[in-house]
Amino acid sequence: MTEATAVPARRIPGHLRAAVRLAAAAAPGILLAYALATVTAGAGPVAAAALLRTLLDRLADGRGGAELLPLGVALAVVGLLVGAVPASTAYLHSRLLRAVGVRAMDRLYQAMNRITGIGAMENPGFRDRLRLAQQSGRSGPGQLVDDALGVLSALITLTGFIGVLIALSPWLALFVVAAAVPAFIAQLRLNRQHATMMWQVSGRARREAHYAELLTTLAAAKEIRLLGLGGLFRTRMLREMTAVNAEEARQDGRELRTRTALAVLTAVVAGGGLVWALVQAGRGRLSIGDIALLVAAVGGVQVAVGGLVDRFASAHQNALLFDHYQNIVDAGPDLPAPAEPLPAPALRTGIELRDVWFRYAPDTPWVLRGVNLTIPYGRTVALVGLNGAGKSTLVKLLCRFYDPTAGTITWDGTDLRDLDVAALRDRIGAVFQDFMAYELSAAENVGLGDAAALDDRARIESAARRAEVHDTVLALPDGYDTMLTNVYYDEQDRDDPATGVLLSGGQWQRLALARAFMRDDRSLLILDEPTAGLDPQAEHDLHDRLRRHRQGRTSVLISHRLGTVRDADVIVVLADGVVVEQGTHEELLAAGTGYAKLFRLQASGYAEPMARVGGDRC
Repeated sequence: MTEATAVPARRIPGHLRAAVRLAAAAAPGILLAYALATVTAGAGPVAAAALLRTLLDRLADGRGGAELLPLGVALAVVGLLVGAVPASTAYLHSRLLRAVGVRAMDRLYQAMNRITGIGAMENPGFRDRLRLAQQSGRSGPGQLVDDALGVLSALITLTGFIGVLIALSPWLALFVVAAAVPAFIAQLRLNRQHATMMWQVSGRARREAHYAELLTTLAAAKEIRLLGLGGLFRTRMLREMTAVNAEEARQDGRELRTRTALAVLTAVVAGGGLVWALVQAGRGRLSIGDIALLVAAVGGVQVAVGGLVDRFASAHQNALLFDHYQNIVDAGPDLPAPAEPLPAPALRTGIELRDVWFRYAPDTPWVLRGVNLTIPYGRTVALVGLNGAGKSTLVKLLCRFYDPTAGTITWDGTDLRDLDVAALRDRIGAVFQDFMAYELSAAENVGLGDAAALDDRARIESAARRAEVHDTVLALPDGYDTMLTNVYYDEQDRDDPATGVLLSGGQWQRLALARAFMRDDRSLLILDEPTAGLDPQAEHDLHDRLRRHRQGRTSVLISHRLGTVRDADVIVVLADGVVVEQGTHEELLAAGTGYAKLFRLQASGYAEPMARVGGDRC
């Protein structure tokens, strides 16, 4: 048993209370009705058995119809209630699950919004917990409440029938109860093993899902078909699936052996009780009604014990999985927040990095090592360097997706950690290299840059014009209202142009730029490879536009194409997480070091083909 499964087991009562609070907040009336129906379901069989005993004994005594009629009516009413309860509880159960599921998932996503950084999202262990939290959050809290009420119902039935058995024979009651103890222990062990198994195979399940996604998504379709990778990924997917199935089969075998043994024990107890009753009846110690009641009680105890074990085991398993939900819901912010965060004013002097060190985890290499850098107000600072130099990591720190491991970053002299993080980010506009392509309308893809202006079509169109994507959007079937996806529609809708379209990579990149232009008045503009998906002419035109847009604005520009950063006020060269050069383009060329060599290398790639073209024309 792992710590991941042992520790949550001790928190089951707390999880049950949390689930009941969720249900009471989501649907108090339905919860109350469901609880009453559950009590009726538990008490009904005991009441019916007691009435049947009295009725049979009076029949055996030769009592008249006048005395039997009230008993018959009472028995019919109880039978009617017991018969109607399953349909009612099924309806209430469905209503409760839906209501609690909505409330629980809302709490989960509220908690996700409290995670202001991205360190957790980049952690595979957290993503595993989040996946399990999403699975258990939708139905888990409702199931826990259902399990708790099921335990209550079984306890009512069990208590009633044990009382009957004690009245008939205390020794028989003790025997029946003692036989139930192994069932509890065995079932709890099975469910703990099952939860452990699920946790152990979660990594394989994630890899299986990844390979399945590669085989079925459009993003990977071209490379997989061109490179002939379908068979390879299918084999890997089946290998992971087979490994998961093997673990599940071993668990199924353990459950089969245990439950078979429990079934035999149940049969022995029931058979023994019946034999004892017949012997006692032969000696005149039990009436016909007593025998009927005893048979009902022994059977009822076995059914109640089975239900109690199943419900308790289900609650145990659901609580273990619900622990992942609770861990995320109860987690505090991932980035430390000051008791009284300061507002983030409009930038006036600049941003400064002082001896900034950063690594993603204590056991990983340093990504930034002692970086000292000033981003002056109103100036453009370009970050260049080879892959892995730390450029994108530095951008993450500027947006406060992470905090420096050591050192400080200041905004007009104030440490970013002292500022309200939401207010800080509201001062920043950005186009990330891995920008989002939202499966929403074209207007929303632009307007999300400033959610407050999501319905401001004039601003949206203005931003699109500046990104030179306005004409492209107008040419779509529904213009700005065109859905940029077709995943929401049925197959029969595919011929309808209103169902949505798919854009090219360059068109998506222009929309991402337009989204950044929605934040035109922000203090800091971050452009991380903003034209990587464009053709040379479009890239040249857009960089001219971006150059004009950056004038007088504080901006950070990242690009591997050094020709696009030559007009920056300051060019900073990063290598292995260290600032190795900085200055203007002319200063760095004059220095003749790494930047100059890399620039001339890139320039020669254009100069040589042009020379050949010129020679051919001569």
